[in-house]
Amino acid sequence: MGGLSVYNDSIHMNFRNPASYTGKNMFSFNNEGRLVKFTVGLGHTETELKTSTDNSETTNTSFDYLGLNLPMGKFGLGLGLIPYSSVGYKLQSSNDQNQIQYKYSGNGGLNKVFLGIAYQLTGNFSLGFDVRYNFGNIQNSALEYLYDDESLPLAYQAREQNRSDLSGLNFNFGMIYKSILKNNLELHASFVYSPEYNMSSRNSRTFASVVINPITELEFPVNEINVNLETMGLENTRLFMPSKTNFGIGIGSPRKWLLGLEYTFLTSSVFSNDIINIENSEFEDSSKITLGGFYIPDYESFGKFWNRVVYRAGLYSEKTGLVINDESINEFGISFGLGIPAGGLFSNVNTTFEFGKRGTTNSNLVEENFINFKISLSLNDRWFVKRKFN
Repeated sequence: MGGLSVYNDSIHMNFRNPASYTGKNMFSFNNEGRLVKFTVGLGHTETELKTSTDNSETTNTSFDYLGLNLPMGKFGLGLGLIPYSSVGYKLQSSNDQNQIQYKYSGNGGLNKVFLGIAYQLTGNFSLGFDVRYNFGNIQNSALEYLYDDESLPLAYQAREQNRSDLSGLNFNFGMIYKSILKNNLELHASFVYSPEYNMSSRNSRTFASVVINPITELEFPVNEINVNLETMGLENTRLFMPSKTNFGIGIGSPRKWLLGLEYTFLTSSVFSNDIINIENSEFEDSSKITLGGFYIPDYESFGKFWNRVVYRAGLYSEKTGLVINDESINEFGISFGLGIPAGGLFSNVNTTFEFGKRGTTNSNLVEENFINFKISLSLNDRWFVKRKFN
């Protein structure tokens, strides 16, 4: 639904709003309990990279999330794992003689493990918060190729390698309000706030002369020097992360349709890390607007399978907060998806097809045209059933 998260129901886990971990007891169970929710998601991305003079293609397959939501009376407990960011690239540049001048590579990423609790304050209003532990590492390498006066490569090339090990906590607070209006219409409203936080970054840097195998392109360091970052005040630094505020509102008919609008704002301009210094890039505050919804022909139609399928669609426009060569990097996307009943009465498979554009070819930059395929599995069951007969 374009990333819309204002809607909450009894069979899906909402990772963005911790107030969703609780909810009303289900009428299907005579108002005696709720489902235990387990969900896992995978994604695949096909991206076309385009400049004003060239283009290329890349693919990526990733694990998106893993979560478990446990009901506890008016409370609800949520826990899981979310990969937050990833690094993966291999680039090279050439000199005026069309010889390789630099090769750049990077890998790693950041993950979040979270634990949260929510409380159903009234039948229409719930509150929640979660704590998230961030951990991971980012590694990058820059290899400079050197040539002699006859434009032949030297026996030894120069390499710089950097590594940052990151860790830190952040908190997420959420509220959800639902109310039945006239004509069986239902109002949905949500609010989520994450304060600014920082992560500790333990850094290392090495310089080396390397010999490169011309066939395998494997690098063999001949001598290696560890840079004393402590004397430069860069061995341990702080990565300052932005606050996040999200408002959402939606209207629909229960178990029939929904149309929602959402606005997200991040103070991305505070992002900084002393060991990261890229002259042509900076950060500005970012924002995102999302419009999306779903339609179910007839959720009680057990005779016609496709009538019980959830048909979803949405679009979004995002100002990412990244500025390169004085150009703001923006993103736009459109998505479609299906919620397909599977297995038990309340379990389903969710699929997503999304395409969009990020960036620009202006100012010697790269434009990305991407297609995302996502699939998730929501397994729902009753674990805690009070025995009525011995």
